[in-house]
Amino acid sequence: MEKADLEDLRGKVPCSAVLEQDGFALDLKESTRKAMKYRRDAEIIIVIHDGMGWFDPLGDDKGDVFKLVEYLHGVRFVEAMHEVAALVGFVPTQPILERESRDREPDISIAERWRTRRKPWKGSATWRYLAGERGLPERIIHFAISTNMLREGPHGSMWAAHTDIDGAVTGWEERGPNWRGFASGGAKVLFRLGRPDALRLCVTEAAIDAMSLAAIEGLREGSLYLSPGGGWSPATAEALRVLAVRPGAQIVAATDANAQGTVFAERLRDIAVETGCDWLRLTPPADDWNDALRHQARGG
Repeated sequence: MEKADLEDLRGKVPCSAVLEQDGFALDLKESTRKAMKYRRDAEIIIVIHDGMGWFDPLGDDKGDVFKLVEYLHGVRFVEAMHEVAALVGFVPTQPILERESRDREPDISIAERWRTRRKPWKGSATWRYLAGERGLPERIIHFAISTNMLREGPHGSMWAAHTDIDGAVTGWEERGPNWRGFASGGAKVLFRLGRPDALRLCVTEAAIDAMSLAAIEGLREGSLYLSPGGGWSPATAEALRVLAVRPGAQIVAATDANAQGTVFAERLRDIAVETGCDWLRLTPPADDWNDALRHQARGG
């Protein structure tokens, strides 16, 4: 097949068509307009680039629709090409997100965008979201603000910083009443709450969960509460290795109590084995740590 024909075929079959045919379902709650999350049991695929690209958030695999078929079916390119061709005209039944992006494409650096946003204050929209909807106690919110980890996002949302080993902001998790995403143009590394020299490394799946576990444990001494932002990038893995390789370090896999959380926990176990540090699985008594915190607040 000529290169022009391949490009034409690639443009006719979205990755979502392949995934739906293979039994994946769109997770509307966890999806954004630019990143649609598909699940099949413990497997997760994120579809990007208006359906033309994808990546595995729990691994390093990514690519176009042909690579997706190769990845899912274990076939070579020629077989993948024929499988994609058979899907021409197939229209996915899953709804396509039409949510508008809340921010224009950035024309200033990540560091400058972070610096120019206001920190939350008591009574602000972000504060009300964290304390009211998410049930975080004031002490935890104050602590996160004092360590420069939070900013006011648009429309009552929260920005929770991801930083590198030197403390530079690389991006931020965006969470709000009607919004979920990550900084456009930013890079996921780790959200970090606690002393940088702490040896007990509590790894949750989201910044909200990291702060929730910190609240449940009362900011346990010697603990650093971490989040990779729901994904798994090479930068995240390397940042965890740097922390885990220190003498006396312990990785606490405090991931969600579901299939995805188990996959994350196993990846953390691999890093622990690789670096020779201690490892522990800590499961929330609800689906995630924020659910557990709010249940606790209700007296459950």
